[in-house]
Amino acid sequence: MKVVDSSGWLEYFGDGPNADLFASAIESVEELVVPTLSLYEVFKRVLQQRGEGEALQAVAVMMEGQVVELTAEIALEAARLSVAEGLPMTDSVMLATARVCGAELWTQNGDLEGKEGVRYIGKG
Repeated sequence: MKVVDSSGWLEYFGDGPNADLFASAIESVEELVVPTLSLYEVFKRVLQQRGEGEALQAVAVMMEGQVVELTAEIALEAARLSVAEGLPMTDSVMLATARVCGAELWTQNGDLEGKEGVRYIGKG
């Protein structure tokens, strides 16, 4: 199982230098876990940059994976991670979601580099 955080989704949708690296995780929808927080972040950014039509199209692609809501279990685990590892809320929620779901977190976010269960892809 794989969780692609918002940075990876935006790289993929924007056809950035690392889009192909994230494509393998994103296009394997049977193994893809999508936190609802990712839906929020990607929809917001695409809405700001390209309009509602493209934002809705992006979310439709994301929802092909298994959408996971922010449960109490994930929220509490995220809070623990935030305190223990000094992570911002969004990063801790993404990592907690991945861990609770038994998934690997794919990201370009430097705050998560070197964390257990994270596949960090440096920005190209």
